[in-house]
Amino acid sequence: MHSSLRKNGSRPAASLGLRSVAYAVTVAASLFLLNEAWRWIARQPTLRIALASGAIAAFATALGVVPMLVTRAPGRRIHDTLLGFGAGVMLAATCFSLIIPALASAQEQGHGPWGAAMITGGGILLGAACLMLLERTLPHQHFFGGAGTESAQRIRRLWLFVFAIVLHNIPEGLAIGVSAAGNDAARAAALATGIAIQDVPEGLVVALALSSVGMGKWKSALLGAASGLVEPVAAVLGAAVLIYSQPMLPWGLAFAAGAMLFVVSHEVIPESHRQGHELFATTGLLVGFVLMMMLDTALA
Repeated sequence: MHSSLRKNGSRPAASLGLRSVAYAVTVAASLFLLNEAWRWIARQPTLRIALASGAIAAFATALGVVPMLVTRAPGRRIHDTLLGFGAGVMLAATCFSLIIPALASAQEQGHGPWGAAMITGGGILLGAACLMLLERTLPHQHFFGGAGTESAQRIRRLWLFVFAIVLHNIPEGLAIGVSAAGNDAARAAALATGIAIQDVPEGLVVALALSSVGMGKWKSALLGAASGLVEPVAAVLGAAVLIYSQPMLPWGLAFAAGAMLFVVSHEVIPESHRQGHELFATTGLLVGFVLMMMLDTALA
């Protein structure tokens, strides 16, 4: 009897010890990999620019959740106006900071007008197709829109929302990275600035979306702020690919443009019109588009 108790008591202790060792090894390996990644990034000026630009966008996302913590949540009309504004910024960034540079880069590589147009068009369709494939094959809730609060599915839906947020932010990070690798510092700065401006209301929208499916205010704000962390990672990866393959630059710029166009058309604009505030959403889109256009042309 006592022997059996000792055996049973030793099993949880051994299991706890193994878990502790596994956690310690995981933490040590993660720290080592982060240190190696930082040393690699520090040796590449373009990667440092991409990381810094992506970090600014991530900080802007975190900044956007502050109003949720200190004031009442904005009304649906303001919510849809902010969505429209973000859509306008993303559309202008797609046109002026990605598609036009992609055409110019293809022509600089020796392609004629038709060749440059075909490369850019192919890259746009490829970027949109990849996002469409991910959206269809990976399980997730749509980034926007209420999903209900049924207790049996609440946890699953919350995590699907988190995954959708990460999926939504990848194109923005890629756009920042490929723009930084394009050797046009002014245009890259304009794109990063525009995306950061757009990320401020987006951070708030993300937190409100999570809150709408039953998550607490502080947890919603924390995840909303953390949702932007994927952007510097995607920015570094996008820049790294193009650093080692300059002929891929027009394809990379166009790919990021197509991915952003898919997100705007598939998620942002439909949601901004869902509650009947089309006029406010469209006004926000126009203001966002013009603001980003002015930033791009003035800084470039």
